[in-house]
Amino acid sequence: MKSPKNSGDETRVDIQFNLQQENVPLLLQPSYARSKSLLFDELRNFRISLKWCALDHSSCIGKFISYFAFIFLTIIVPLISSLFIKVPSSTQEDCAQDDPVSFNKLVQFPESGLALVGFFILSRFFSKYGLRQLLFLDGLQDDSLFVRRGYTRELDKAFRYLACILLPSFFVELTHKIIYFSTVRVSFPGGGGDPWINSIVMFVLVLASWVYRTGLYLLVCVMFRLTCELHILRFEGLHNMFEGRRSGSDAGFIFREHLRIRKQLSATSHRYRFFIIASLVVISISQMGALLLILGTHAEKSFFNSGELVVCSAVELSGFFLCVLGAARITHRAQGIASVATRWHMTATCTSVGGSDSGKGNAREAADHDQCRDSTSSSSDSDSSSDINIKVLSSQEPPSFQIRQALVAYLQHNNGGITLFGFALDRGLLHTIFAFEFSLVLWILSKVVVLS
Repeated sequence: MKSPKNSGDETRVDIQFNLQQENVPLLLQPSYARSKSLLFDELRNFRISLKWCALDHSSCIGKFISYFAFIFLTIIVPLISSLFIKVPSSTQEDCAQDDPVSFNKLVQFPESGLALVGFFILSRFFSKYGLRQLLFLDGLQDDSLFVRRGYTRELDKAFRYLACILLPSFFVELTHKIIYFSTVRVSFPGGGGDPWINSIVMFVLVLASWVYRTGLYLLVCVMFRLTCELHILRFEGLHNMFEGRRSGSDAGFIFREHLRIRKQLSATSHRYRFFIIASLVVISISQMGALLLILGTHAEKSFFNSGELVVCSAVELSGFFLCVLGAARITHRAQGIASVATRWHMTATCTSVGGSDSGKGNAREAADHDQCRDSTSSSSDSDSSSDINIKVLSSQEPPSFQIRQALVAYLQHNNGGITLFGFALDRGLLHTIFAFEFSLVLWILSKVVVLS
């Protein structure tokens, strides 16, 4: 007679458990099955963005639409706008000093170049890894609850970075294009069509091309920044492990966790190194070309002729700094974990020494403490303090001490973060890049002064 009641209770418990699981975000659930219909699917924004950017490579039709949209909006539309946009003869003398067409042609090369790099990277990623593996979602079940919750917040903040860069730039670009197309004239071969209709059609195509190319480049930057934030959260979790563990028996677990993070850092470096280097080359060439054009022409600089150049430079540098600052942060965290491990090792060692000397009396403990303090204060003059520590600790739990010492040595020799062909992308490399760019600017200025 009790079995129906028990079965009803079990059914009620199962229903309540399923309802609780539906209220939990996807990254916090034990299963990570891909589902496009889940309300709490954190990848929904990424999939919607990829479809709107025509980057859905899940089917043959999606690939065809993606490649067609890329060729049309990245190559054909900028080429048409560079060839068939002319200054009207009635206002040519007034606009001769402004020269808006030259600046417009200059801007097309970096925008199309960065879009080409971004499209190539995303196409390779989606065909080889997939979105979940690219964002390391499949390995989150091995992470702590702190990392999962933090990564959920970073997924929500990822598109805020994209919106904060794209929306202000879009409104400035829209204002500039309205002024620009109200002055210039679109003349196709044969002279057919109404000039106003041609200008409106070209205005819409050029604006759509700018949104597509800019969004494509910034999407890769946001995905790289999101990956860096995940690794930063994992290093923070590793830091919490050092703060909460005091014995050498946990060193093996910390070693395996750091080894897993290092493996994913290496994979991230290999995936994005071409994008970072290619972006640096394209941005450097475009900025140097813009500087040469501005210093070489005697036209008056205004928002009409150089507004698009300002928007292009702001978007390029914002996306690039979004990448390199995230990489520098994670490299700084990776290099700082060795100091955290050293402090953890010293704390555990002092705790073990204090525990072993507690049975010998307070007088002997005070004398040992004074001797250790005197030897530490005179460490700048001699190395006797290190000899005393080794001699004392060799008789106190040598396996635990040796394990901790090996872990500290491993972390000191494996403290790299994001690398570019072996060079750590840290603050030192950023200083080197800045010095190189500044030297190029000074060289161009010297040539301009000499030639003038």
